[in-house]
Amino acid sequence: MHGLGNNYIFVDLFETTLEEEIFSDLARKVSDVHTGIGSDGLILIHPSDSAEVGMRIFNKDGSEGRNCGNGLRCVAKYAYEKGIVSTESFHIEAKSGIVDAEVSLRGGRVSEVTVDMGSPKLSRSDIPMIGDETSKVVAESFLVKHHPMELTAVSMGNPHAVFFVDDIHNAPLDELGPMITDDKRFPEGVNVEFVEVVSPKELQFRVWERGSGITQACGTGACAAGVAAILNGYSKRGSDIVIHLAGGDLVVNWDEEGRVWMTGPAENVATGNFIY
Repeated sequence: MHGLGNNYIFVDLFETTLEEEIFSDLARKVSDVHTGIGSDGLILIHPSDSAEVGMRIFNKDGSEGRNCGNGLRCVAKYAYEKGIVSTESFHIEAKSGIVDAEVSLRGGRVSEVTVDMGSPKLSRSDIPMIGDETSKVVAESFLVKHHPMELTAVSMGNPHAVFFVDDIHNAPLDELGPMITDDKRFPEGVNVEFVEVVSPKELQFRVWERGSGITQACGTGACAAGVAAILNGYSKRGSDIVIHLAGGDLVVNWDEEGRVWMTGPAENVATGNFIY
């Protein structure tokens, strides 16, 4: 399945049994486009004691992620269409916490999913990033490889470093993405977003994901970009912001109660058997 081109291999643990010790290696193998299937990672859909359905995310390098907006939408679509859930509103357990999801239907199939991504966390300790643990990182000077930039850091259950640029097509994503991801100022690594402000309700977006590299889309990253735009005064709280990702568009809204809502599509690609 994919959400705006951010594609994952999904395994339904309601129907299949896998041993915990193979998850990381399996993620690496299925994600390899040359010898596996090819994807941005592996997502396990599993029974949960605290929600109607649970999910675990493993990046293509085998590391486990805490949250994935595009993955959440795909899991919501799968869970509804496979009858794991019977209502249009339900909950999904991710490593970062419990998430509310609501599916929109067209012809009995899920056409769009809205997910409550929770409240952004903004202190350095939440990212985490070295420095004063309680301070926020908003338009902070950030130098990497002689490139002076301004950083806004947001956690959406996973860490994001957002940089605003004048022209998204000239953003140094290939060059600086991997360097920032592994920068020692982020002890646990970080996802890297370059964002161009088109208008208060429209942003251009590109991403380098921790553990996966350049991807077509990142749901939590789009949410972080919307939050960062508001923190920097480019956009307003409570308004829908259209985020143009390489794979398509998401709508993000950081409401007055502090919750971030994300709406977008999820698509089936294929089903089959993988020989491990």
